[in-house]
Amino acid sequence: MLTVISYIALTIGLMCSLIIILDIVKHPQMMKIMNVVWPINGWFFGPIALWTYFKWGRLKAENINSDDHRKKPARVFVSTSHCSAGCTIGDAIGVPIVALTGMAIIGSTLFAHYIVEFILAYLVGIIFQFYAIYPMNKEQGVSASIKAAVKADTVALIAFEVGMFGWMAIVHYILFASPPKPNEATYWFMMQIAMILGFMTSYPANWVLVKKGLKEEM
Repeated sequence: MLTVISYIALTIGLMCSLIIILDIVKHPQMMKIMNVVWPINGWFFGPIALWTYFKWGRLKAENINSDDHRKKPARVFVSTSHCSAGCTIGDAIGVPIVALTGMAIIGSTLFAHYIVEFILAYLVGIIFQFYAIYPMNKEQGVSASIKAAVKADTVALIAFEVGMFGWMAIVHYILFASPPKPNEATYWFMMQIAMILGFMTSYPANWVLVKKGLKEEM
């Protein structure tokens, strides 16, 4: 039954991503990196990402003239979506690397996933943040934009990984006698849940970063 549920959840996520992609082709975002962010969030957030995209994401499309009536919670939600998308890509890249190499740290593949995925999520997250900052502030230069990206994304990324890694530990040590493998649908369904929980733990961090002026609302 869990396998069936996993396939259904993954299919819904992919369909939501596809719907967002098809709409973005017609209505590209003013901030180009968001053309990548919204479909990624569609994969793990499913209908919620679809709803938020059409409610808030469309307001930032290049060819739509509309007053931006979003309040702060919505703006921080979009900022968190941006952060979560970068983390998601890094984590998704890390999974097959660990699986194919048979990597283990202190005899644990879970710890190997933690280290590899954190490093990749951090690198991709900084890249995503750079492409949110640099296009709007080219006069400050590349190096200054990278420093700003590090300041804006580090705490939010750590907060995301706390939620995600916490769920991975629950899956690995509590929910399953034999944890699902990356070649199984259940594994990626668990990853979807991990991303959602990561989003939830990252949202308060993004709120504080925005409040302190270290990160821009989106």
